[in-house]
Amino acid sequence: MSQPDVSVVIPAFNEVDYLPRYLPTVTASLRHWEHVSGASGEIVVVDNASTDQTAAVAASLGARVVTETVRSIGQVRNTGARAAQGRYLFFTDADVALPLEALDTAVKAMSSGDSVGGAIPPLYTPARFGARLLCAFWDAYRTRKGGAQGVAQFCTAAVFAELGGYRQDLFMSEDAEFFARLSAHGRRTARPVRIVDELRVRPSTRRYDQWPSWRMWWWQNPVTARLALSSPRFWRHWYQSTVR
Repeated sequence: MSQPDVSVVIPAFNEVDYLPRYLPTVTASLRHWEHVSGASGEIVVVDNASTDQTAAVAASLGARVVTETVRSIGQVRNTGARAAQGRYLFFTDADVALPLEALDTAVKAMSSGDSVGGAIPPLYTPARFGARLLCAFWDAYRTRKGGAQGVAQFCTAAVFAELGGYRQDLFMSEDAEFFARLSAHGRRTARPVRIVDELRVRPSTRRYDQWPSWRMWWWQNPVTARLALSSPRFWRHWYQSTVR
């Protein structure tokens, strides 16, 4: 098999119920890009100390599986990036559906030399009105600030290495912090990041639908999102009692 040009990196902790639903959308997007480009890619699932059959399910769906035992999302993403063989990196989550054109659009932005990377904004569709308001707030906030979530970020492997990847001491907002550095690098080198506004990825709404809206507002607001980011105790509920 030829050396892959693009690597999709997916952190995964106890995702046996979600991988069969969402990983096929990643595979379809990758196959679409391979068809139009004539190149090849890979999907790297990072099993983050799962206690279920996440690794086996990911492998059965065609992903290459690597392991990271430390429960730190930045470290998990970096482990996947180190294992990745592609010149271009695309980071998403195990419960995110990609549109068919996602990888083709992302790679074209980077391979043209016009951009060091970018992101595809998410479209959340929670059932509760309070949760929908929260998602609308963050969508407007990210648009105004030029930020991006880790549900669909991409960059060249060379720039990722130059920037040192995601901060491993952050238990929350590591994606926003990385994208801020990526954006600054793009401005310095006249290769600005690209926000792919014509597409949307669709993350699951499991937290929004299963946690009370007040709980989501507490954990996802601009103040809390900046508190004790290096404290595993402060963010233990996000890691230890995450919704499945």
